[in-house]
Amino acid sequence: MTFEELSQRPVVSDSVGLLEGLAQTRAIRRYTNEPVPEWVLRDLCFLASRAPSGSNRQPFRFMVFAEGPKAAEVKALIAKGARAVWGGKRENDSYDKGSGQVENSPKARMAATMQHFVDHFEEVPVVVLPCLERYREPNEMESASIYPAVQNLLLAARGLGYGGVFTGFNKLVEEELRELLEVPDHVFMAGTVTIGRPVGHHGPVRRRPLSELVYAGVWGESAPWAIDPPGTEHTQAGPPKQRG
Repeated sequence: MTFEELSQRPVVSDSVGLLEGLAQTRAIRRYTNEPVPEWVLRDLCFLASRAPSGSNRQPFRFMVFAEGPKAAEVKALIAKGARAVWGGKRENDSYDKGSGQVENSPKARMAATMQHFVDHFEEVPVVVLPCLERYREPNEMESASIYPAVQNLLLAARGLGYGGVFTGFNKLVEEELRELLEVPDHVFMAGTVTIGRPVGHHGPVRRRPLSELVYAGVWGESAPWAIDPPGTEHTQAGPPKQRG
């Protein structure tokens, strides 16, 4: 698609409603080999750029890699980091013990999905490196000016029939990435997003019960109205609810 064609093309309508997208957008780690068209990349980044940021300075930047020699180098580098991260997590979190040894258990399915993801990382259709161009010294609030844009990116992918997941795989190879991509030292490389056409589908996600996550009055006291809608499925993942 030419520059003129892209400049005249409006953002397409999404395939799902906003609330459906919020409730049913999964982390997608398996993708078909279908390339992501440039007009989709344009729409994804446009919608990501609509996110709020501190003082509306819009310090977020997106480095996007789909096809070509540079994209292949970036994917290969991050794949190295991905395998190291997952290898350590698989061992430290005992994914091959307990319920992880039970075929088709949630733990075993997650391990299989993650292993496939990192083993085939070089084949991911698109890698996005969301970055924050710092304009002052790092502080605990600066992430609020980049992570909303990342969530917009993922929700936009969902709305356009794609899927993605946000990881920190770039961290183990950040020095090499900075050198390869000539990223200045003052730029915060916030993570790695992969995007592609899902193998499988989105759907309702499982989370902890709302009563464990929403407090009123004092810490640990569930809000009386924090009740999940009918049919909500739950997970036991994550730390147990702390009492007192």
